[in-house]
Amino acid sequence: EYGEIHIPNMPAQHISYSEKYQDDEYEYRHVILPKDIAKQANKGRLLAEQEWRQIGVQQSRGWVHYAIHRPEPHILLFRRPLGTDPRTGKVATAQANVSAAAELAR
Repeated sequence: EYGEIHIPNMPAQHISYSEKYQDDEYEYRHVILPKDIAKQANKGRLLAEQEWRQIGVQQSRGWVHYAIHRPEPHILLFRRPLGTDPRTGKVATAQANVSAAAELAR
């Protein structure tokens, strides 16, 4: 079970989001927390989706907090597999990707 993180009057507007970038397997983004939120939220480990949403991070489904950059723990590093449906968080199957590519080629 995850403990709840209580941050009163959280200024979600001060959370900043990078553009998405990608490699052959994943799309990535980083989220920069204000240091006061980061101090209260940082547990020195990866956060589950419920935890990062509790501290005010707002993004589509399928993102996973996958790494901690120790020199800058207020920057959360996220990734999700390419082809993830942002509404469901589910990864499209290889066949669905082939079908979608065929449709685009028409």
